[in-house]
Amino acid sequence: MSTITITPADINKLRQQTGAGMMDCRKALTESNGDFEAAIDYLRKKGQKVAALRGDREAKEGVVIAKTTPDNKTGFIINVSCETDFVSKNAEYVAFAQSIMDAAIASNAHNADELNNVKIGNNTVKDKLNEQVAKIGEKISVSRFERVESEYVSAYIHGAYRMGVLVGLNKPAPEAGKDLAMQIAAMNPIAVDADSVPAETIAREKDIAIEQVKAEGKPAEMAEKIAIGKINKFFKESTLLAQPFVKDSNKSVTEYLKSIDPDLKVISFKRVALG
Repeated sequence: MSTITITPADINKLRQQTGAGMMDCRKALTESNGDFEAAIDYLRKKGQKVAALRGDREAKEGVVIAKTTPDNKTGFIINVSCETDFVSKNAEYVAFAQSIMDAAIASNAHNADELNNVKIGNNTVKDKLNEQVAKIGEKISVSRFERVESEYVSAYIHGAYRMGVLVGLNKPAPEAGKDLAMQIAAMNPIAVDADSVPAETIAREKDIAIEQVKAEGKPAEMAEKIAIGKINKFFKESTLLAQPFVKDSNKSVTEYLKSIDPDLKVISFKRVALG
């Protein structure tokens, strides 16, 4: 049976992602046969306070832009990624990313492949990206593309193009849309509500919770009951409607929405962040 070699670079990568100690990271990777997601689960099962890998933490540098169509019924997020913050902070590069967003809206693109074939002037977006690669000398691409369609979509850009959020609502509500987008930016929920959380995510969290309970020395027969309590806490912390509202922690996001309009509902959201 082959043995996976755990390199110092692997250990450092896991340490950067989780904040766990070097020896803990080495053991986690060894026990998980070099699988980073499994190693993070291993650390969490041992009671370590670490963050799970999230899909919105892929690109290290670049520009994230969120914008809606003029009728606010469709929203887009694009990440025009690059290799260094020196490039991403350049006003000319930001303007270039804005031109790609404008092309996405004008063409009503549904994915990154469609967008790459949209024309800006006489050249496609893909050609324009290649021109920037040749000019700047860094790998540049539309590395993330998200789209939301609803009766009303609110867009929000946070932190000098470091994060973009879209929120789809069942009816026009500009103020609520902005507040919800800021909530999502700050609290990073994984789903709208508990019913929207994928079954595999719930199963994974339950498994981690049971192992945490066992690691705390609790009797095995209590593990299931305590794990259910931990899952409910997970839902409260990680689903949008159950989270405390950031502008007033005495009420949940659900309660905030009801105070605006009892019939107002969140249909979906997207969040893309650099980091």
